[in-house]
Amino acid sequence: MRGQILPFALIGVVNTATYYGLYLLFLLCLPYLIAHVLAFFLSMTGSFFLNARFTYRTRPTWRKFLLFPLSNATNFLITTAGVYVIVDVLHAGNRFAPLLASAAAIPATFLVSRAIMLPREA
Repeated sequence: MRGQILPFALIGVVNTATYYGLYLLFLLCLPYLIAHVLAFFLSMTGSFFLNARFTYRTRPTWRKFLLFPLSNATNFLITTAGVYVIVDVLHAGNRFAPLLASAAAIPATFLVSRAIMLPREA
């Protein structure tokens, strides 16, 4: 597991940068929650393939691809709620809200993605 944490973290940085770039792009013409959802799902697809190759060194399959969003379900719920609270409750602005909201879900995302991507040990 230790050898998987660094690649997972680095891919997380790439994924976050991809997400944030897409979020800002979509924010030009869409409401912030729609921009958030679209950017999230597009970056999650890239994250799946990068994690399959570099973190878990496993062959991507349709089964894993279809299950992979489960690893981001907690992340998605926490970041979506966080973005809402930061923007609509705290009135702190929508530009940096996703970056602030995403940090809390990283450990749960790693554990669930690892369980999906790697076969269970006997």
